[in-house]
Amino acid sequence: MEHISTIEVRYAETDQMGIAHHSSYPIWFEVARTEFIKKAGISYTDVEKQGVITPLTGLECKYKKAAFYEDQLQIHVTLTRLTPVRLEFSYKVTREDELIATGKTSHGMVDKDMKPVNVKKEHPEIYRMFEAVL
Repeated sequence: MEHISTIEVRYAETDQMGIAHHSSYPIWFEVARTEFIKKAGISYTDVEKQGVITPLTGLECKYKKAAFYEDQLQIHVTLTRLTPVRLEFSYKVTREDELIATGKTSHGMVDKDMKPVNVKKEHPEIYRMFEAVL
């Protein structure tokens, strides 16, 4: 499953030249990832209420072209890897059909004490939901 979120580059996300700052991309990834999970059938809040948190363990972003103030960008997100204790998402940032950036985020699945949780075993309904959109 792919989800596409639309983002308009805000003035606060740009530098003096009107170019979107590199630090904005991870925020856009998070917006798209959050919407993706809701579309899959559960919210981050509901996952956390069940005792599973998904801290970021890795972030990659490759910038291809500049994005500018007021650009309408599409953030494409897919779940590309799932294990009982890890998730990986891939992203493409486009402006119309032009590729602006690509990226990945990796996440652990842990409890409130930051200990790994085998979601497949301890929360099979969450695991099945992620498996269905993989």
